[in-house]
Amino acid sequence: MVNDDALAQQAKWDARYRDSSVQEAQPAFVLRGYAHLLPAHGRALDLASGLGGNALFLAQHGLTTEAWDISSVAVEKLGDFARQHRLPMVAQVRDVCAAPPAAASFDVIVVTHFLERSLAPLLVDALRPQGLLFYQTFTTARIDDTGPPAGPYRLEDNELLTLFRDLRLRAYREELLLGDLKAGWRGEALLVGQKSP
Repeated sequence: MVNDDALAQQAKWDARYRDSSVQEAQPAFVLRGYAHLLPAHGRALDLASGLGGNALFLAQHGLTTEAWDISSVAVEKLGDFARQHRLPMVAQVRDVCAAPPAAASFDVIVVTHFLERSLAPLLVDALRPQGLLFYQTFTTARIDDTGPPAGPYRLEDNELLTLFRDLRLRAYREELLLGDLKAGWRGEALLVGQKSP
C-alpha cells in the first residue's frame, strides 16, 4: 500500500517532469568527473533517477543499468528513450524508501540530489564486494537558491564522510564557503566510496 506522503511526492515530481525531456538530463558532476573509476561491466543503479542523466551515462558505458524513481512520468519517458536507443537499461517506478535495493545486488550505485539518511547503510549493503557508490547532493553551505530550502534535505559539513564511513574513500569534495566564492564547485558535496572485497 502506498502512503499519502509517497503519493504527494509522486504528484510533485510528475508535475515537475511533465514538460521536460530525457535529452535535457545530464549526468552528475561526480559521475562525469570520476567515470574512469567505473568497471568495464556489471550491474548499476541510478537511485531516485529523475529523467535519468546518470542512468543513460552508465548504460552508455556498458553497464546493465536500472533507474528507479517515484515519478511515473519520468520513468515512462526514460524507459521509452532507452528502448528507442537500445540501451541496456530498465526504468521502474519505485519508492526507494519503502523498497530499497537488496543486499549485494549492484556493482555501482549512483545517488544525486536525493538525501534520505536512513538509506545509507542499506546502500552500502546493496553494493557487491568492491562495488562503488557515487553520491552527490546539496549542503547547508549555499551561495544561491539552487536545491531544496534549508532543512533535512541538505548535508551538514562532512556528513557524507560519516554516512558512508564503512566504505573506502576514493574521492571526496566539499568546498563550503572558503575563499573566492565565484570560483570552484559550491553548494554540494560529493563522495565516491568503495566496498571492501
